[in-house]
Amino acid sequence: MSNLYLAAISYGISVFALVLLTVRVRTLLAIYKKGAADPTRGNDKGTRLRMALREIFGHTKMFNFTVVGFAHWFVMVGFVVLFGTLVTAYGQMLNPRFALPLIGHLWIYEYITELIAWATGIGIVTLIGIRQVTRLRNKRSRFYGSGMAKAYYVEFTILLIVFCVIALRGLEGALSDETAWNRHFVTTWFIADMFKSWTLAQLTSTIQLVAAIKIVGSMAWFIVIASNLTMGVAWHRFLAPFNIFYRRNADGKSSLGPLPEMLSHGEVVNFEDPKDDDVFGLGTRADITWKGLLDMTSCTECGRCQSQCPAWHTEKPLSPKLLIMAMRDHAFAKTVETEAMVGENAAITSDILWSCTSCGACVNECPVDIEHIDHIVNMRRYQVMVESDFPAELGGTFRNLEQSGNPWGANKNDREAWIAECDFPIKVVEGVLPDEVEYLFWVGCAGAYDERARKTTKAVAELLYMAGVEFAVLGKKETCTGDPARRAGNEFLYQIMAAENIETFKEVFADRPKGKKKVVVTCPHCFTTIGRDYAQSGFELEMVHHTQLLNQLIREKKLLPVKMSHTAMTYHDPCYLGRHNEIYQPPREILEATGAQLTEMPRNKERSFCCGAGGGRMWMEEKIGTRINLNRVDEAIGTGAQELAVACPFCRVMTTDGMSSRESSMEVLDVAQVLLRSVKG
Repeated sequence: MSNLYLAAISYGISVFALVLLTVRVRTLLAIYKKGAADPTRGNDKGTRLRMALREIFGHTKMFNFTVVGFAHWFVMVGFVVLFGTLVTAYGQMLNPRFALPLIGHLWIYEYITELIAWATGIGIVTLIGIRQVTRLRNKRSRFYGSGMAKAYYVEFTILLIVFCVIALRGLEGALSDETAWNRHFVTTWFIADMFKSWTLAQLTSTIQLVAAIKIVGSMAWFIVIASNLTMGVAWHRFLAPFNIFYRRNADGKSSLGPLPEMLSHGEVVNFEDPKDDDVFGLGTRADITWKGLLDMTSCTECGRCQSQCPAWHTEKPLSPKLLIMAMRDHAFAKTVETEAMVGENAAITSDILWSCTSCGACVNECPVDIEHIDHIVNMRRYQVMVESDFPAELGGTFRNLEQSGNPWGANKNDREAWIAECDFPIKVVEGVLPDEVEYLFWVGCAGAYDERARKTTKAVAELLYMAGVEFAVLGKKETCTGDPARRAGNEFLYQIMAAENIETFKEVFADRPKGKKKVVVTCPHCFTTIGRDYAQSGFELEMVHHTQLLNQLIREKKLLPVKMSHTAMTYHDPCYLGRHNEIYQPPREILEATGAQLTEMPRNKERSFCCGAGGGRMWMEEKIGTRINLNRVDEAIGTGAQELAVACPFCRVMTTDGMSSRESSMEVLDVAQVLLRSVKG
């Protein structure tokens, strides 16, 4: 009779759990449907499906952390493969000898089930251990702020299920007619052997009890998550595949580089003639797109984004994880749709919003492809264009961009001043670019005005001249690309500057065919904005970073390093060259060609630490916590190198200032300067 009670409880809780889950899934879908439209996510469904399957089953990002990657892979696979054991448990409530039709007694199925169960158990114990060690080592670890109780509950449930699966397999072996180890119970026969002496009644009642525990434990888990739609540590099992499928780029490329166009009611905002009801950015819960809501509910609270964030590592209030969690909790709270997202008593404070350097470390690390930067910039757009609420320093920067065409407010006539400092001819474009000119050299604001960046500009120009490369510059016709405005949220100003530059490019390149419109730049921010953001306006150029071109010229033997310095050197990967554009090798190959003894900093390549200048932060005071650039130069100094090589004018300014603050003798040089020194001998 007790077994009938167990069956009734098991089936009853299952019905309740599945009904509740169905209701709550419908609620979740209704919330997504209320989100703002984003039609950019449904293209190339076949490509998206292949990409999602590759990323999910290949665990591409998780395997960046090998041990964690393997452990999580088995836990993920166990969630799917062990579903058959749950179905079996329902049958065992009525018949302890029940097995799945067709495959239930196939030894290969039984073997895989046992193997995955053990691997899942080992995997979850490993993850629990890593969580505890990480938290104990560092109070501000990646798990800081995560819902620990929720995580422990999920981990306990997985351990419970694994225990039940292994126990049931052993009990099934004891109940079977087998008398010795065999292929049907490869890893669980030792358990079966322990219970062989039990009576039939004992075995059957125990099997039914363990099966009931397995069912009740599983269904309780469904009830808990159905009661908490913000429990991302559990919901990501169902939502992460969809979030990955609907990521920004169907081909699987990182959601970095250009910022997405500003949408309103599912359409790109026409800044020349905006509609009366256009929404500018993200200001309230109602402005969050359905994909944004999917991002937030997919968050596992693993904190990988937090572990790499330069703001978080320098005691700023911004953590990408906590920001997404705060937005999620706000979006799912019982608040009015028009309640502000950003503000003094809002989900996101101004200090959090403006601490972001848009370095991309968070997006690069996130295993479920959450697009943190897009949400941050969309909130900035609303604050700038609707609320006119932004850091005071940016007001001056915006005015300088409008009036002088550069963020420093320098005289436009001084853009060509560096040319007079060169002892070789520099062609300045007048009208259409001459046919013999292969590259247009985009100098950029920093390259024209900042004393340190000008050294890079002159070095690149001299190297191109020495290599016989025909190039020309725009001179006074250049103006800022609009990168500082766009990353700081002033989309309207960016659109004006982009349109002006595109018209200049059209005039300069005239009827040149595709593949002949080549632009070389020294600034990764210009590289990204011109090469990728401008493409959203239907205008594409062949962009080349100076380290790429110089490395090519070395390979073609048009530049020959003759003086091998053997200087101890380290290299800083600029965020907008590395993570945003995945250019890592050319600068290193150039340095190696000069004979430099390169020592990598602990945080390098895709995990390089930001200099602190991106996202408009170059023109904002860093008043909270420690300075990001000091954190980075301390790491460089720690390598014991004599020189620090960079490949970005912003990085050069920030690291040079950092070296001065630390009173370090380490010299900061652009990769081009290192090469010029070697070539000139």
